[in-house]
Amino acid sequence: MDASELLNRYASGETKFTGVNLAGEDLSGSDLIGVDLSRADLHSAVLVFSYLNRATLSKANLLSSKLSGANLSQSDLIGAKLRDADLHGAMLQNADLRSADLTLANLLDANLIDADLRNTNLSGANLTGACLRGANMREENRRYSTNLRGANLRKADLRGANLTGADLARVDLRGANLSEATLRGADLSEADLDEASLKGALLTEAKLVGANLRRANLTNAKLERADATEADLAGADFQRAVMPDIKLIKADLRQAILVAVRLSRADLSRANLQGANLRDAELVDVYFARANLTNADLTHANLVRAELSSANLMGADLRRATLPDGRVYD
Repeated sequence: MDASELLNRYASGETKFTGVNLAGEDLSGSDLIGVDLSRADLHSAVLVFSYLNRATLSKANLLSSKLSGANLSQSDLIGAKLRDADLHGAMLQNADLRSADLTLANLLDANLIDADLRNTNLSGANLTGACLRGANMREENRRYSTNLRGANLRKADLRGANLTGADLARVDLRGANLSEATLRGADLSEADLDEASLKGALLTEAKLVGANLRRANLTNAKLERADATEADLAGADFQRAVMPDIKLIKADLRQAILVAVRLSRADLSRANLQGANLRDAELVDVYFARANLTNADLTHANLVRAELSSANLMGADLRRATLPDGRVYD
C-alpha cells in the first residue's frame, strides 16, 4: 500500500489498516486521527507534522521514522519500535508508550506530559528540553523499569514524574526540573544533576553514589536511607530536607546549605563539610568520623550522641549547639 491509497481509504471512512506496509512512504501533514496502524511497517516513513491523535500504533515498526512535530497525543504505542526515530517537538501527551523501544530516538523539546513510559527503553535518547511532567516511569514488579541509561535529559521538565526504581545511572540531568518527582529506589549513580531542581522530591533509598549534585536544589526533599557515597554536593541547597540514615561517606558538601535538615543516624565519615551551613540541623547519632567541619556553621544544631572525636572542627561556629553529651555550648 502506498500513501495515496491509505489516505483515500481513510477519507472514505476506513480506519483499520493493521499490518500494512508503508515503509518509506511520505505522509507529512496527513490527518489520520484515530487510525489503526497496529503492527504496520512504517520503517523510515515520513510523518512530519501529521495528526495521529488517538491512533493505534501498538507494535508498529517505526524504526528511523520522521515524526518531528507530529501529534500523537493519547495514542497507543505499546511495544512500538521507535529506535532512532525523529520525534523532535512531537506531541505525546497522555500517550501509552509501555515497552516501546526509543533507543537513540530524538525527543528534543517533545511533549510527554502524563505519558506512560513504564518499561520503555530510552537508552541513549535525546530528551533535552522535553516536558515529562507527571510521566509514569515507575519500576514494574521489580523486574521491568524504564531504561534511561546514557539518555540526555538536560533541562528536561520532570515535575511530578514517577521514576520509582528507574535506571538513571550516568544520565545527563543538568538543569533538569525534578520538583516533587518520585525517585524512590531509583539508580542515579554517577548521574549529572548539576543545578537540577529536586525540590520536594522523594529520593528514599535512591542510589546517588558518585553523582554530581553541585548547586542542586533539594529543599524539602526526602532522602531517607539514600546512598550518596562520594557524591559531589558542593553548594547544594538541602534546607529542611529529611535525610535520616543517609550515607554521605566521603561526600563533598563544601558550602552546602543544610539549614534545619534532619540527618539523624547519617554516616558522614570523611565527608567534606567545610563552610557548610548546618544551623538548626538535627544531627542526633550522626557519625562524623574524620569529617571536615572547618568553618562550618553549627549554630543551634542538635549533636546529641554524634561522633565528633576525630572530626575537624577548626573555626566551626557551635554557639548554642547541643553537644554530644547533651550540654549546650556557650
